[in-house]
Amino acid sequence: MSKLVLVDGNSVAYRAFFALPLLNNEKGVYTNAVYGFTTMILKILEDEKPSHMLVAFDAGKTTFRHETFKEYKGKREKTPPELAEQLPLMRDLLKAFNISYYEVENYEADDIIGTLAKNASEKDWNVKVYSGDKDLLQLVSNNVHVALTRKGITNVDTYDLDMIDEKYGITPNQIIDMKGLMGDSSDNIPGVPGVGEKTALKLLKQFETVEGVYESLDDVSGKKLKEKLEANEDQAMMSKKLATIETSAPVDVSFDDMNVGEPHQEELISLFKELEFSSLLNRFDHGEVEVEEMADLEVTIANELKGDMFTSTSAMVVEVLDENYHQADIIGISVVNESGRFFIPTEVALQSEMFKTWAADDTKKKYIFDAKRAVVALGWQGIILEGVDFDVQIASYLIDPASGSHELSDISQRKNSISVQHDEAVYGKGKKRQIPAEEELAQHLGRKASAIYELKESLGEELKENEQDALFSELEMPLSVILGRMEMNGVAIDADELKEMGENLAEKLSKMEKEIHELAGTTFNINSPKQLGEILFDKLELPVIKKTKTGYSTSADVLEKLADQHEIIEKILYYRQLGKLNSTYIEGLLKVIHKKTDKIHTIFNQAITQTGRLSSTEPNLQNIPIRLEEGRKIRHAFVPEEKNAVIFAADYSQIELRVLAHISQDENLKQAFLENMDVHTKTASDVFNVEADEVTDQMRRTAKAVNFGIVYGISDYGLSQNLNITRKEAKTFIDRYFDSYPGVKDYMDQVVETAREKGFVTTMLNRRRYLPEITSRNFNQRSFAERTAMNTPIQGTAADIIKKAMVDMAEEMEKKNMKSRLLLQVHDELIFEVVEEELEQMKELVPKVMENAIKIDVPLTVDYSYGETWYDAK
Repeated sequence: MSKLVLVDGNSVAYRAFFALPLLNNEKGVYTNAVYGFTTMILKILEDEKPSHMLVAFDAGKTTFRHETFKEYKGKREKTPPELAEQLPLMRDLLKAFNISYYEVENYEADDIIGTLAKNASEKDWNVKVYSGDKDLLQLVSNNVHVALTRKGITNVDTYDLDMIDEKYGITPNQIIDMKGLMGDSSDNIPGVPGVGEKTALKLLKQFETVEGVYESLDDVSGKKLKEKLEANEDQAMMSKKLATIETSAPVDVSFDDMNVGEPHQEELISLFKELEFSSLLNRFDHGEVEVEEMADLEVTIANELKGDMFTSTSAMVVEVLDENYHQADIIGISVVNESGRFFIPTEVALQSEMFKTWAADDTKKKYIFDAKRAVVALGWQGIILEGVDFDVQIASYLIDPASGSHELSDISQRKNSISVQHDEAVYGKGKKRQIPAEEELAQHLGRKASAIYELKESLGEELKENEQDALFSELEMPLSVILGRMEMNGVAIDADELKEMGENLAEKLSKMEKEIHELAGTTFNINSPKQLGEILFDKLELPVIKKTKTGYSTSADVLEKLADQHEIIEKILYYRQLGKLNSTYIEGLLKVIHKKTDKIHTIFNQAITQTGRLSSTEPNLQNIPIRLEEGRKIRHAFVPEEKNAVIFAADYSQIELRVLAHISQDENLKQAFLENMDVHTKTASDVFNVEADEVTDQMRRTAKAVNFGIVYGISDYGLSQNLNITRKEAKTFIDRYFDSYPGVKDYMDQVVETAREKGFVTTMLNRRRYLPEITSRNFNQRSFAERTAMNTPIQGTAADIIKKAMVDMAEEMEKKNMKSRLLLQVHDELIFEVVEEELEQMKELVPKVMENAIKIDVPLTVDYSYGETWYDAK
């Protein structure tokens, strides 16, 4: 028998959005609702195995019901833009899943579902409806069941005729009569004031329908109830009409259109990668990568090196398979120039003085893909790489920042250059990864170097056309070499200190465990959600916030809501935080200490974020938690390598707000910085209309959230979540902010208009971010692009400033032949190891260089501190 599944798309999307915390991918696209929606779709496909399926969406705000009652759904808050932007992505995912979706003007998703459910039921099909809206219970029949989502995403209660009778004691048809009497606040259906579900059900069990109630009004017991019913007869009849799902809507979709086909696997995998749904990717068999047939190139395997192989300009590949190139070997080197294509076996290169001299000669120009990787890989072999003139990866990143991949194979394909196979096609992946025979390896590396040699000219021309050649050659290129040296140098770590911290945390965890067990009155596994749930909700009888398929939810957001209910909750949250510190950071850092150097060598990612910000991995040193004192103490283990040296940390103060003042030219905001005011206090003073000395700590915190929220294009919904206030209050704060800083509002409007004209926005140094969706007819896509247009020039310019400061500092320190060195870049902070005899010099040099990296109309200010460890430097 055919089985049709109908999904209320808007209902599931809303449920997913509010069930999950706001998440976004590297590009800044919000993804929490899409993730929850996708999880639900996957669960439906697995559990139901439908032959036919359709997801219904609302077509717009106005429906035929508004003709009956213009205030229908009138009290609903506007869809948060963070959710609205995700709805088109859900449609893209449905296309990739090969699942139909549908909407029809002037009708709601409920009406589409009602019509299709009725038609399928008449064909004796089994029908299952998924929604969070109880209105749909009126559709239940012998072969139509309705699955209502509970709290969470994938937890549902399935209603059949028996369950409706058990739960309400009425038939599905009477659901609309119940709504007619009691109304529905979520849809702004008025019903009869003062009549709730209990009274409505009592009346229906006696009189069956709304009409029956009014036909027998004299038989209604209770004078007050009778008066309420009598006074609101027209309203009750209208409410019943509003609650009735249309089962004859003009739905132009056939059952054949709803056939569930095979998903478009490549499209799904591509979308999951773009949205960074790594856990969902694992559900799909990616298959083996097919090797593209390519004609062999003429590549010389150079077992003996000759001078004419190394001309004044060459493309070069230093191949390291492992992502963590600090821990891996070079498997081969290729060089391409006017003399030909050469593959140099690793051992030949490493033992050749000719190769080492050429590599270190800064007059010999090298074109490379990922120069930093090559600098580090050769550096571990004691070979210095100088003269890096062009990095194809960085050029691609600046030209196509929104591209999902800056791998050489993808760049060569995009730019119609010589074809290069994906590395997985040559080496395999995972446990199957292996180095091919020398001839095949020579071909692959020869192709890579040939593509680099060819791409240099075309990418160089594009950079000039975009006026990005200075950004490329004066900032990003020298920075890549600086980052390579920073990675090679690494950061000294006191492993004993880390181990001692781990032991202390273990003791605290043990103590906390005993305290929690005492409060619970029994021993149990605190890390087991099932056991913890039973303790909290069965034994201690705390109110149940959320249930999962396997029992009670004990997630952080649930526990936080219960914090004032029992002292055990605060201890459990603290226990979890300590546990994460121990496993992720203490044990995690100990695992990545390099065996040869006893230091940590992080990897700085230069070509990922669209704003230009650096990130770090293996390990991520930018995310060491500092809210808890125990987290801050982890920085105690980061120490100078030299005996007579200190860790010196220099931090830009409110750099993004200062950039905003410059870009917007708002006189009030500029004045705050020019007069060295506390900008958050000033904003609080303006927004709350009080004198500066009357600003409370809470006012300042609110103003700070608004200040930084504006920089990130925050909406009233986003601000309401940050401050735990209503959206109305949040909107008031934002409106008052723009009244106080009108220049900022003008800038926001102007930059959106510029983006609409040009299709992109730029930073002060001409870093671009393309926004094709800025002219989209789709409101949701357009609003995301507008928000991005507003915040990218600010965030991107701040990123450019700190990068410029790194380049300038390296130049100054080299010029002065200093022993001190730059260790890390973390957000708006530079961290140095400073030798004692240079400390006074660095106190003067670092702020001077950082504050003058780029000239803007308000002062850039830098705060610095230093101490025996990174912790002491804060």
